[in-house]
Amino acid sequence: MAKSYVKFEMAPELAKKVYELVQIASTTGKVRKGTNEATKSVERGSAKIVVIAEDVDPEEIVMHLPEICKEKGIPFAYVPNKKELGKFAGMEVQSAAIAVDDAGNGVDLLKDIINNLPKEKKAE
Repeated sequence: MAKSYVKFEMAPELAKKVYELVQIASTTGKVRKGTNEATKSVERGSAKIVVIAEDVDPEEIVMHLPEICKEKGIPFAYVPNKKELGKFAGMEVQSAAIAVDDAGNGVDLLKDIINNLPKEKKAE
């Protein structure tokens, strides 16, 4: 069953690009790792994109992120796995969310991802 905080479905190819962006940004730019750091980055308006894992349990940990991203006009994307998200961010542990503050060498990839993000599905 889809998690309630997942507002749209990501194509697998786009999710791979998001993982790639996180990896590039973590080595050549700046990423904020973890839900608390990602939240702070959004509140300060410094995040270029927020990446949220789809397999977070309990959901309440990241449930607020899509809403505050919308309020601040910051794009957000989903990836299937928190363990992979942590790995691509250069961590040895999983991460429920990552905020990319500076894409580094991934600026063009960031633009491509933002332009191809799906539209939010309507509430049923």
